[in-house]
Amino acid sequence: MRPIFSAAALLLSLVVVSSCASNSAGNAAPASSSSSPAGAAQSGASGSATCSYPSDGSAAAKPATAPPASEPKSGTVDVTIALTGGDVKITMDRARTPCTIGSFVHLATAGYFDNTTCHRLTTTSSLKVLQCGDPSGTGSGTPGYSFADETNASMTYGTGTVAMANAGPNTNGSQFFLVYGDSGLSPDYTVFGHITGGLDVLTKIAAAGVSGGSQDGAPASPITISKVTVGS
Repeated sequence: MRPIFSAAALLLSLVVVSSCASNSAGNAAPASSSSSPAGAAQSGASGSATCSYPSDGSAAAKPATAPPASEPKSGTVDVTIALTGGDVKITMDRARTPCTIGSFVHLATAGYFDNTTCHRLTTTSSLKVLQCGDPSGTGSGTPGYSFADETNASMTYGTGTVAMANAGPNTNGSQFFLVYGDSGLSPDYTVFGHITGGLDVLTKIAAAGVSGGSQDGAPASPITISKVTVGS
C-alpha cells in the first residue's frame, strides 16, 4: 500500500507500494478527475507561480490562514527547525516546488509549528523518518486547507530528504517528514527540501527508539519543535 495516513490519524504507513487514495481525513476516496488539481502550480507573472490553497473542510489544528495565491518560483530558502536535542537546518529550492514551499514558509513565519510535537517516528529498514507538523499531536491535524502535489516520477527519499506527508493525491497540509536514513517510498510525496545540518540530531532521536518498543509510533523520548525560523 501507499505509505499514506491511516483512517484514525494522518500517518505514513510502513508498507511502501500501493495505488490507494484517501481524503484529508484518511477515508478512502477516488482521486479527483480534475485536469488541474487544487493547489497545482501554474504559470503566473514573471518569477511567480499561481497556487491554490482551498479549504479541506476541517477545522485548523491551530489558527491559520491560507497562503497567498502567488508564490515566488526562484531562489532558495534556508530554514532552521529547533528540535528537542538540537537544530536541523534545511535548504529549499523554490523553482522545484513553489506552492509547497510557499505554504511551509507561510505557516512557519506565522508560528504554526512552534511548540508542537513530532508525533511519529519509524525505525524499520525501509522507512526511517520523523514526522512533524501537526499541532494537535494526533497525526490527523491540518491547517484547514490543502494543496496539490508537486511530485515527479524520479523523486527518491534518501537520507536528508524533507517531504510532505499526505492522505492521498493532492491532500497536502502542514505535516512533513524528515528522512534520517534511506527510505523506499514510491514517488507520491512532494520533496521540498534537503537537510544541510543537524542530521545527527535525528539519528540520536531514532536511536532512542519508539515508545513501547515498536518500530512505528511516538518517539520514546518526546520531541518538540520549539521554533521554525525562516532565513537562518
